[in-house]
Amino acid sequence: MNQSAPHAPQTPPTPPTPTKRRGLSARRAILLATTVAGLGLAALVVAPGLNWQSGYPSAQAQNLTEQAKKLPAPIGFADIVAKVKPAVMSVRVKVDGGPQTTGLAGGDLDNVPPGLREFFRRFGMPDGQDDGMPQRSPRGHGHNVIMGQGSGFFISADGYAVTNNHVVEKAESVEVTTDDGKVHKAKVIGTDPRTDLALIKVDGNDFPYVKLADAPPRIGDWVIAVGNPFGLGGTVTAGIVSARGRDIGASAYDDFIQIDAPVNKGNSGGPTFDTEGNVIGVNTAIYSPSGGSVGIAFDIPASTVKSVIAQLKDHGSVTRGWIGVQIQPVTQDIADSLGLKKAQGALVAQPQDGSPAKKAGIEAGDVITAVNGNEVKDARDLAKKIGALAPKSTVKLAVLHKGTEKTISLTLGEMPKTQEAKASTNDDDGNGVDFSKLGLTLAPAARVAGAGSEGVVVTGVDSSGSAAERGFATGDVILEVAGKSVSTPSDVRKAIAGVKKEGKRTVLLRVKKGDNTRFVALPVANG
Repeated sequence: MNQSAPHAPQTPPTPPTPTKRRGLSARRAILLATTVAGLGLAALVVAPGLNWQSGYPSAQAQNLTEQAKKLPAPIGFADIVAKVKPAVMSVRVKVDGGPQTTGLAGGDLDNVPPGLREFFRRFGMPDGQDDGMPQRSPRGHGHNVIMGQGSGFFISADGYAVTNNHVVEKAESVEVTTDDGKVHKAKVIGTDPRTDLALIKVDGNDFPYVKLADAPPRIGDWVIAVGNPFGLGGTVTAGIVSARGRDIGASAYDDFIQIDAPVNKGNSGGPTFDTEGNVIGVNTAIYSPSGGSVGIAFDIPASTVKSVIAQLKDHGSVTRGWIGVQIQPVTQDIADSLGLKKAQGALVAQPQDGSPAKKAGIEAGDVITAVNGNEVKDARDLAKKIGALAPKSTVKLAVLHKGTEKTISLTLGEMPKTQEAKASTNDDDGNGVDFSKLGLTLAPAARVAGAGSEGVVVTGVDSSGSAAERGFATGDVILEVAGKSVSTPSDVRKAIAGVKKEGKRTVLLRVKKGDNTRFVALPVANG
């Protein structure tokens, strides 16, 4: 009886022999088909051990999940967030809305600084409401109690916290919810509408807190925003610093950091962190045609927060230095007309009566080029430098006065509550206008009722002329031309003729429009 032969080892099937298709090898055809199909080639080429000759994994092939475990973990923000998130809070406020209030507390237009108010309108914020979701309850006699929400963060273990002025202004009561879910009563220590900052206090002495950054971030640095968007507390988003020094017209002290981390309604007053856990700014405004995040948000810089919060803690309010001048930027044409090498500094359009500047001898047409030895870049820079100084302190101003540089020392006053040392927002500088073709009708101001006794008044404007394009209007009064007072149209023509004889390309006019005075530079080289 024959014994069964032992089983022979099985031979693996022979893979198909590569063939040619229209001049392409089968391997190239597979690659091409994969690419056309939109599949990542990495799926074919990164898998180790793939044997193209056989079409089967080689002996060296490994499970890709096991390989991934051996790779270093990608850099993320989880560790930073775990450290700083406990210091961030949700802020809830209650305000007597009155009989006709239409916004929510901490978010309605009345609580927003005038500049930001226009910013919200311009960029489509619904009724300027940038915080939380409004909730109303009747109070009787036609009054509403309005509930609003924002964000904030602790800056000390004893319960001091930062938020936005427009979040807590006019609040009857303030509650904060910390990251652990506990609810605390808070009181407002002080607010500063000009920078839209507020300091609040929660009773206690063992709160987690964060530090304000000592140095500004760089454009391109990673940042992390934490806040209470749409009432969803403890929300974390990330992005980069998109720009610095943004002016959105909120006040004379605009110096916003622009970020692209998603920030929405309710994030107002919350912190934005760098990758070391320092607060680089306080979320305040967003650009939003739709009302939601489109990747453009604005933060108050930590340096501003430090100085404002220190005063709020010590005094409950903020005082700023004041010299009492109307100022405007120095355009290139104005620089040419004054003989300046650079279009830099702040041009004094009008010193205010009784102001420190007036008493110190600063005149219209002077250019302030430095404060205490620090160069003044433009009118806004001057406003910030002066506003950062304390009232009654002595300041040295470098001034260009009728072509001569001099230093003027003066004692700063305190800025009146209703005034700011701000630059004119009128950008009408007369660029490209030939005075002889302005399309204006002029008359001595003394002969026009209500025009005053000084200067030459504009009595007519050709709507198709260049003057109309540059904003000249009936009633404007030309006070000076090339630094000389004028009282007749003939004075204006003579002054311009003198400028042209000197070979200058522009002439500087001092013009009064309503209560404001400004300078307009007009090119005359080809006139």
